[in-house]
Amino acid sequence: MQRPNAAQLTYGSATVVLATVALLLLSGTTTLPGIAAVCAAGLLLGVLVAVTMPGRAGPVKTSAPVRSASGTAEASGTSGTSGNEEIRVPAARVGGSAGTRIGS
Repeated sequence: MQRPNAAQLTYGSATVVLATVALLLLSGTTTLPGIAAVCAAGLLLGVLVAVTMPGRAGPVKTSAPVRSASGTAEASGTSGTSGNEEIRVPAARVGGSAGTRIGS
């Protein structure tokens, strides 16, 4: 199960608070078991709203294209690819004056 996003948490929490207040006002109960039942019903309704609300539409889009694990060259039937082209690690950036520093 995915982690709930911010909208699901917000709508679920708002539903718990509003449903509990509305049920307490409408029922007019003053006994402890009655209040506990109304609170449990509000909590159950809030969880139901948060769970049934649609989550993320799909995976998060990134700027880098997604490549398959088998590689493009292997999938097309060509051989001779070592697979080193698929993983690119950027080199560390060094400032312009870092290599010209004299002394210590």
